[in-house]
Amino acid sequence: MLIFNAILLFVFDFYIFFALRATKIKAAKTKWFSMVWWGYSIGLLLGLYVSAKFNIPLAYRSVILVAFFMTAVSKFIFIIILLLDDIRRGGIWIAKLFSPRRRKESLAERIGELSEPLPEKPVNGISRSEFLTKSGILVASLPIFPLSWGMISGGYDYKVIRQKLYLPNLPASFHGMRIAQISDVHSGSFYNKKAVLGGIEMLMGEKPDAVFFTGDLVNNVASEMRDYQDIFAKLKADLGVFSVLGNHDYGDYYFGKEDSGAKRKNLKDLKETHKVMGWDLLLDENRDLVVNNEKIAVVGVENWGTGRFPKKGDLKKALMGTEESPVKLLLSHDPSHWRAEVLNTDVDVMFAGHTHGMQFGVRGEHFQWSPAKYVYREWAGLYEEQNKKLYVNVGYGFLGYPGRVGILPEITVFELIKGEKPILS
Repeated sequence: MLIFNAILLFVFDFYIFFALRATKIKAAKTKWFSMVWWGYSIGLLLGLYVSAKFNIPLAYRSVILVAFFMTAVSKFIFIIILLLDDIRRGGIWIAKLFSPRRRKESLAERIGELSEPLPEKPVNGISRSEFLTKSGILVASLPIFPLSWGMISGGYDYKVIRQKLYLPNLPASFHGMRIAQISDVHSGSFYNKKAVLGGIEMLMGEKPDAVFFTGDLVNNVASEMRDYQDIFAKLKADLGVFSVLGNHDYGDYYFGKEDSGAKRKNLKDLKETHKVMGWDLLLDENRDLVVNNEKIAVVGVENWGTGRFPKKGDLKKALMGTEESPVKLLLSHDPSHWRAEVLNTDVDVMFAGHTHGMQFGVRGEHFQWSPAKYVYREWAGLYEEQNKKLYVNVGYGFLGYPGRVGILPEITVFELIKGEKPILS
């Protein structure tokens, strides 16, 4: 991907650079423009290489990734506009070349006359191409504003999403039970303790009966929770706070995939952090929630994901002993686990995270879109199939890009309802 991104950015740079040089914009023809243009591009690619290959501080890595993302988006938009103009001008050139009034001339003569095939006379002081080029510069700069605002505000703009879960087999004692879910804290990315605390206080204001955390407490190492442990320890619920591990929690992105003493100690420290905060970490195991002598099962598995993500979870082991439970609620970090394994079990609802909704997109009551949909079949919200449900929380924190645009950090509050979902007329 690093090589692909580098080649793609170079192609963008090459095309736009010479397009700008061909305009009447005087600054684009100077030596300083060339130095700044190619210096920035080379510097950005070097930064991308360093962030991928070396263990640099997250703050620096985030700056590099955001700069790359903003640059790529802006240049992609600009290229679309330039291509449309080139297609338009090419069409004009071809039309002139084969115009009926010049049929008697040879093709060579006509090409000779049109050796500069794309000239245009300025209209009101500016040619159409000049207008499109300058408009393209303006339009290409527009993504900078929402992306910048996403860093200033979006990363901590917590949103409570309420979701009813209809379960025909739910014991009557659990009707109306409220479960809160958060996911993907990524504490190593945080830089505003007051804002993080505000989100936790918002969650506790919902007065949930139970709380689920579905993985990725840290980016890389357990010590990232040092400054935030006391904040997340404030999560309390009468029936308990239950948690599982996500792909980032194992330390693979810091220590490598090979086993080592340091890596084992880090994972042990992370598990201890869950315990210190009062969270019940489920490692391929289950717990009974009991109300008025009726019970349902909460099941948790270690990370299990398709593709390059680790398959550490053992779902069969985690479900052992839940055979008599009328309802099974599963915590599993990666939503791809649902279609790969969970749909073949009697799990009623799976709660997941992992996707972040790519931290970029549009999310409304009846419509949602994000680049995440091209990577994950289930990427945000509620999905239902075979009378079974999956809910994907888009995350409490952020990773890489230090903000969110459109896909805000999420606190989900579920209400369990005994019965079938009503059919809307």
